[in-house]
Parts: sequence; C-alpha cells; structure tokens
Amino acid sequence: MAQVKAGDVLERREQTTIQGEPVQVPDAERLTHLQFRRYSGCPVCNLHLRSVVTRIGDIEGAGIREVVVFHSDAETMRQFQGQLPFAVISDPEKELYAEFGVEKKMSPLAALNLKLLKTIPRAALRAPSKRKSIGIGEEKFNNPADFLIEPGGRVVAAKYGSHIADQWSVDELLELAESR
Repeated sequence: MAQVKAGDVLERREQTTIQGEPVQVPDAERLTHLQFRRYSGCPVCNLHLRSVVTRIGDIEGAGIREVVVFHSDAETMRQFQGQLPFAVISDPEKELYAEFGVEKKMSPLAALNLKLLKTIPRAALRAPSKRKSIGIGEEKFNNPADFLIEPGGRVVAAKYGSHIADQWSVDELLELAESR
C-alpha cells in the first residue's frame, strides 16, 4: 500500500454514503477534505467529528466539502454518524483504506503521547454509549488520515496520523485550504 502524498493526482470516483446518496471524491467543484477514521463507535473519532460539525459553516465557507470514511458497516455507522451534516462512507472491506495507503498501524508507544492524556478521557466521557462505543468485532488498531484534494484530483496535503487523535484540526484544515 503506497501512501498518497501532496502533488499526487487522483481519479474521481463515486462512492455511496451511509444514507444511500452518491458522493464524488474528489468533488467536481470544491476542495474535498477526505478523512479516514477508525471504527464507528470510536470515542476519539466522534469527539473530533463533533468539532467539525460545530465549524461546518466555516469549512463550507472556505469551499471545502467534508467526506468521512469509517471501516465499519453502514448499519453500525448510522447509530453514530447517521445525523452528521456531511457525507459519511462505510468501507468495511477497506478498499478505500488500501487505495489511500491507510494501514493498520498503532505503536504501543503512541499511547504515551501527551495529547492522548487529555483527549481520551474527554472523548470517553462524551461517548454516546460506553457499551456500543467499544466496537465489538471492529478493528481498533489503526490511526486516522486526512487528505485535502482539489476538484481536478491533485492532492494539496496529506496527513497520516501517528496516534488515534492525530488529525487536522478545523483551523489547520482552513489554513491548508487558504495557503494552496
């Protein structure tokens, strides 16, 4: 699995959201922020997505379309991501994960990251259901990845997380879009 990097040009593909709607990646008219997250009940992922929801007006105002991918099945995802105001894709076979080089990789040392000491307890306290958020039967040992892609398919920036909370903040995303 080769990782995607800034400058690469990707072909447009059509995916289907968990709501059964078609979505093109990249979007034909706007920048696409393509996020790869962990399992659907991941408290850290859902905490991050709540920060995106609160700033969706800023994101869309900057000409960015949000598209989020989880490797959970669509039925499970609808419990956690069913009300999100942007496209969410189920990829249980991890075809997109493989195409973008988002591999299973989590070092035990990653848990020692100082950011996680603040993030994990906060995320766990805000998890909608402790039992459901455990993600029984779902892969938990992968890290997030973020891509900012122009309408023509050129990758503006790529980030492969080094731990479970290592993703672009909304401010970082907006800076990347502005600086391109």
